[in-house]
Amino acid sequence: MQNEELTLTLLRNVETLKGQKSLADELGMSVGKVNYVLKALVEKGFVKIDNFFANKNKNQYRYLLTPEGLNEKITLTEKFIKRKKAEYNELTHELEEMKMKGYQI
Repeated sequence: MQNEELTLTLLRNVETLKGQKSLADELGMSVGKVNYVLKALVEKGFVKIDNFFANKNKNQYRYLLTPEGLNEKITLTEKFIKRKKAEYNELTHELEEMKMKGYQI
């Protein structure tokens, strides 16, 4: 998964994140990589971390998307959609060329 796609995935899921391990499992990557990207998002000001101080488990955190994070999420989503549309158009063109050459589809 590319860095921008991973960042977008984390920004899309950050507020419903149950834990870094569950997200890492879901994405098929290491907890370390998810942690690394989350820390980078916090340092950039895109995500804020709250600790549940009232909770007995002091390791439980809540991740909040900041206004800057929302703007980054929008920017990355627009880039992602643009890239996927270009891929779709390229595949459609290749398919039409194959049909014109007589390939059975």
